[in-house]
Amino acid sequence: MGKFIELHLHLDGAITVDIAKKLAELQKIVLPGTTDEELEKVLTVPEDCNSLNDFLDCFGLPLTLMQTRKGISEAVRLVAENIKSQGVIYAEIRFAPQLHTRKGLTQEEVVLAALEGMKRSELKSNLILCCMRGEGNEPDNEETLKVAKRYLVKDGGVVAVDLAGAEGVYPTSLYEGLFRKASEMGIPFTIHAGEAGSADSVRSAIQYGASRIGHGVRIFEDPEVVEMIRLKEIPLEMCPTSNRITKAISDMSSYPLMDYLKKGIKVTVNTDDMGIENITLADEFEYLKDSFGLTDEQEKDILKNSIEAAFTTDKVKGELKKELGL
Repeated sequence: MGKFIELHLHLDGAITVDIAKKLAELQKIVLPGTTDEELEKVLTVPEDCNSLNDFLDCFGLPLTLMQTRKGISEAVRLVAENIKSQGVIYAEIRFAPQLHTRKGLTQEEVVLAALEGMKRSELKSNLILCCMRGEGNEPDNEETLKVAKRYLVKDGGVVAVDLAGAEGVYPTSLYEGLFRKASEMGIPFTIHAGEAGSADSVRSAIQYGASRIGHGVRIFEDPEVVEMIRLKEIPLEMCPTSNRITKAISDMSSYPLMDYLKKGIKVTVNTDDMGIENITLADEFEYLKDSFGLTDEQEKDILKNSIEAAFTTDKVKGELKKELGL
């Protein structure tokens, strides 16, 4: 079995049928459907998904299962153990604390529960807290920054923040103030950009000071942005299966990952929402090999990019490179 690094994994998108059943049993929650097949239909996206917004509908049930301390902590532990069993040796798990407060938990309590779950897993992992694109949730996003700052570490906990949600509806340009604050607070960040939005969205993210770009698949629309990414050595957290399913790119035969790699862009490969897509990171690399002729040498380059892009210490990066023989 290969060994992998996962930098772009949403907690609520990583809830498999098995994990959902365990979380439901733990909290005495009745699940929809009576069979695994029926449950899988609720948790996984159909192949004929029309857009990112259709895709986002699949997060409903997983979020219902993660509104208590117990539910959140156990979800993080189970997801970490699941991907560890699939060959992942380091992961950054991301989630939006504001989406887990429906039953009265504060964002801080949500994060503490997630940290507790993370520490109960044997997988080497860190947490990224997502702010959300949306209407009227500015106070929630500010609170996410405050909590991130309170628990920020170089490794072994909260290491960065992110901006997630419907990029096509709420453009990155609306969030300049939020990320100016993040910069002032010394919080590293990645931003979902160039997925449902254009290359211009990525330009904004770079201007705000993003350390990495979530997806960035559509930078090919603007050669100037491609060059900015290359020269500044800003890593792209690319997620091929997710981009195919959400139609972030209309024709996968022209998926630009290999082109970016050849240009010297720091490409990383991730699953995004492995539960919703019903895939593993090993599947992603197989797909790239089968469809685009990715070589073993290129896979090593990608894994090296992932380690260097990780929000962790040089010591941990050295250990990961050693373990992967890089």
